[in-house]
Amino acid sequence: MKLYTGDLSPYSAKVRMQIYAMGITDIAFDLPPSFFMGKLAEVSPIGRIPVLETDEGIVPESEVIAEYLDDLYPDRALVGSSPWQRAQVRLLSRIADIYLMNNIFMVLPQIKRKTRNEAIRDLLINQVNRGMGALEKHIGEGDFAVGDQLTRADCTLVPALFLCESTVPRLDVANPILATTRVAAYWQKIQSNEFAAKILDEMARGMKARLDGTERKMIEAAIEKAKAGKT
Repeated sequence: MKLYTGDLSPYSAKVRMQIYAMGITDIAFDLPPSFFMGKLAEVSPIGRIPVLETDEGIVPESEVIAEYLDDLYPDRALVGSSPWQRAQVRLLSRIADIYLMNNIFMVLPQIKRKTRNEAIRDLLINQVNRGMGALEKHIGEGDFAVGDQLTRADCTLVPALFLCESTVPRLDVANPILATTRVAAYWQKIQSNEFAAKILDEMARGMKARLDGTERKMIEAAIEKAKAGKT
């Protein structure tokens, strides 16, 4: 199998963390030139990463990929040990996906102060804060988000909280984690988990590459290579 993924993509990162935690070793990671050329729709009609390529076809969308992997390796599934825990895992993953990551992605164009629409920024940041408030009420108080073992909730929350900490302050608003107690305690603890630490290193690498221009150079090189291969 092959996973189309990028270091900084939080939706890709949640799947990679799940793969690491489940001990799956037969999935290669790749990011095809078509992604940089706006042609990923040739691989997946949705046109976004992550995409999992299997012998039976492609599986798009991070949450669908996560469920597919749990179904494929049920003895390693990261879904919790009871119906209640499984519901909590799905809930926390949903909060992270919809209320945190989705709103952060939509507000990213407002990072540039010269073109910023503060009404749009404030509207979307309010939604992020709303999601953080919900997370504060539902997250567990132990070392993991749900129960006493790592689950898919952790795999989704780690990339989401990385974005909250590293991206939201660039909008000239406070890191929403700072206004919490349970989430802040969880965030401090989960970063020492080996799989979380690996993902955070990868995302930090991706962030550095984007900010220092390395990513742009890699994109340009990939596009030129792809064009040369067609001539």
